[in-house]
Amino acid sequence: MTSRDLRAERPLVGERRPQGGAAEPGAGRPVADRSGDEGPAARPPGPGKPRPRRAIWLRRTVGFVFAVGMVGVVVGGIAGYGLWRSATSDLPDHAWLADYQPPQMSRIFAADSRLMAEMAIERRVFVPIAAIPKRVQQAFVSAEDQNFWSHGGVDPLAVVRAAVTNLEQLGSGRRSIGASTITQQVAKNMLVGADRTMMRKVREAILAQRLETAMSKERILEIYLNEIFLGAQAYGVAAAAQNYFNKGLDELTVGEMAFLGALPKAPNNYNPNRHPEAAKARRDWVIERMFEDRAITRAEADAAKQEPIIARGRARPDLVPVGQYFTEEVRRELNNRFGPEQTTMGGLVVRTSMDPRLQAATEKSLRDHLMNYDRRRGGWRGPVAKVSAAPAEWMPALEGVTRVPGMLASWRLAVVLEVNNREARLGWAERPAPRAAAQPREGRLAFEDMAWARPVRDGRMGPVPRRMQDVVAPGDVVMVETLPAVAGRNARAERLVLRQIPEVEGAVVALDPATGRVLAMSGGFDFGKSWFNRATQAMRQPGSSFKPFVYVTALEQGIPPNQQLLDAPFEMNTPQGVWRPGNYGDRTSNGWVTMRTAIEKSLNLVTIRLAQEVGIDKVADTARRFGVIPNMPRVLSMALGAGETTVMRMAAGYAAFVNGGKGVEPSLIDSVQDRFGHVVWRSEARRCQGCDADVAAGPPALADARRQVVDPIAAFQMVSLLQGVTARGTGIAAAKGLNRPVAGKTGTTNDYYDNWFVGFTPDIVVAVWVGFDDPHSLGEGETGGGNAAPIFNEVVAAALADSPPVPFRAPPGVALVRVSTSNGQSILEPFKPGTENAARPPMGANVAAGGGGSAGSTASAVDSSLGGLY
Repeated sequence: MTSRDLRAERPLVGERRPQGGAAEPGAGRPVADRSGDEGPAARPPGPGKPRPRRAIWLRRTVGFVFAVGMVGVVVGGIAGYGLWRSATSDLPDHAWLADYQPPQMSRIFAADSRLMAEMAIERRVFVPIAAIPKRVQQAFVSAEDQNFWSHGGVDPLAVVRAAVTNLEQLGSGRRSIGASTITQQVAKNMLVGADRTMMRKVREAILAQRLETAMSKERILEIYLNEIFLGAQAYGVAAAAQNYFNKGLDELTVGEMAFLGALPKAPNNYNPNRHPEAAKARRDWVIERMFEDRAITRAEADAAKQEPIIARGRARPDLVPVGQYFTEEVRRELNNRFGPEQTTMGGLVVRTSMDPRLQAATEKSLRDHLMNYDRRRGGWRGPVAKVSAAPAEWMPALEGVTRVPGMLASWRLAVVLEVNNREARLGWAERPAPRAAAQPREGRLAFEDMAWARPVRDGRMGPVPRRMQDVVAPGDVVMVETLPAVAGRNARAERLVLRQIPEVEGAVVALDPATGRVLAMSGGFDFGKSWFNRATQAMRQPGSSFKPFVYVTALEQGIPPNQQLLDAPFEMNTPQGVWRPGNYGDRTSNGWVTMRTAIEKSLNLVTIRLAQEVGIDKVADTARRFGVIPNMPRVLSMALGAGETTVMRMAAGYAAFVNGGKGVEPSLIDSVQDRFGHVVWRSEARRCQGCDADVAAGPPALADARRQVVDPIAAFQMVSLLQGVTARGTGIAAAKGLNRPVAGKTGTTNDYYDNWFVGFTPDIVVAVWVGFDDPHSLGEGETGGGNAAPIFNEVVAAALADSPPVPFRAPPGVALVRVSTSNGQSILEPFKPGTENAARPPMGANVAAGGGGSAGSTASAVDSSLGGLY
């Protein structure tokens, strides 16, 4: 077919086909287009006729777009599926949130329900959703997620609105806004983190939808309101209400509720103290949203906008100002029992046995006597620092001096400004309020108060000062304490006394012998100086305070308290040489003495012979049963207290004497409750038989599950012997002025390293230790009767000030026989039935001078360096 034939088959634009099949003249030639021509060429082709090019192009374009769209849908679906798989491949498990409880501070309370300490990483107070007022809930819903109650985790309308707003603000420099719902915020805070990435938003949205199907809206809102950070160190709405307004949630006004609802967006930007205008604007916006949501009326909204935002701050409850060692020991016990995380974030309510009044008296007595010893034996160790004493320079220089750890709260640092022979003028800076400017104050030191301040050089004390210049000089920074003014002195300047932190240390434990509850405990001079608790952590030699455990071993074996024992020189051959222990004070012997006289005078030689007679193995078993020294070496020097133990163990061991021979487990914690008020631990182990019975059946019986560590009559005999120590022996200072039955024993170790007094009344046991952390001598003549017994006396006086005296209770079956003591005094001596006249022949003659052979195998293990304890 030729090109002419093709042109004939395909008419040109405007060409007319003849009807009937006949060709018109001029057929095949192009016809010029005429304006206004309305011929057949202007009409659409009829059925079966070919379409024009425009229609074909349009059809092809639509088909192409459709095909590309389908490909895009398929590719987008594949990409979306891949994104979904990637986002969900490692999503965290959200099921645990159903039982999640936000971290909550734990609190420790004293026996009188006063707050001792709060333990927390985050200061949060958990409040169930039912206890959060509806309007407080609505303030956050209106501000953060108006469609919270209707959406399924993600709010599409909020997403579109945020997208439009961000497009309008594009290039303005403003931060883009988000569209996270409350559920998404819970997912972000609790599960996926706060990374600003698109993948995080996808993961957050998926988890939000899953949370909505896994738990109720109320549970999601409860987690949100208790978990969210609202500034001012507050996590959760309850803590925020306290920290900003010092109110409970049910006390908040509408304006205060709205202000809290405004904080989640940016707590620091709406702090009312730093940004009051921004805080008010945001608060008012939340009020309008609450009105739109019909949570409040127009009148309430207008009134709320007129409220000023006054951040009062949280008035935290006053903490007990004493007992830091006690509190720290409780914290350690909680960590061991419940773990650190549960202790600090579990919302525990811990009730302890500490008596704040007795604790304060215990700490004061210990500190006073340690300072008295330091003045007597320690001398003056010099100023804290040196600064300029010029009038314009001393205050700034003094403020740059760091407060010394261990300074008591009543002490202050002062600069010596002027010195003469009889007094010194000092100045210090005092702030009337925490943020107020410092004000200069002045006081005077009198020379008559300086007799103790002998200078110490090269570890030796110098002579008594003769003038004030021998003690201080201008520019010295010293520790002082203000005392009441004395009549006749300069009334314009306060009276000051010089202070210094003692190097000597001490520890005291006071507990109830019936229950083991620790009523007071001090582990050193000051907790700020050292956290080391010398009452529970320091292992020290008990000296003669251990002797009662030797004597009770003999009493338990039937040896009566009037048994004659030999006090004569003793020596024993050991691998280290000859061991020759002696009595305290002098090396003279008393010959034959009774057991009572031996313990009242704390005779070492008698104690060694008695331990050898009853067997050192049995003494070690007694020490184990009483819990004093669990694994005591089997050597005779242990009978004189050469082993090591703690103040707490000694107090518990002596408690078994007074409570009828029952073993005592010291306890600082009475009970522990979880955040819901359920008791999760209780120290009282006694079983209550019949507590579930009808009241008509009578009172229930409490079963005593305590171990019987010694025969009750032997325990009472030991109490009677220890009463003699405080009445006629080495512990007279312990009972002075108490006017009640007191028993106890002094202890002074070799070379005066450790001073002890452990004693009791029928109501309380008190153990006292005094010594140095790095063991060295307290000084010639420094004994437990002189340093430790007076502390015991003051603690017992404070504990029993309002209690009438009661006698020690004798157990059933004991025989009381009137006898005469070595000094002619008549007393009632307790005996086991049938042993009143059963005293054996004088004991100890077989180990007289040079007779150490009967010690047997123990001789080889005796360390001669431990001899001579008293």
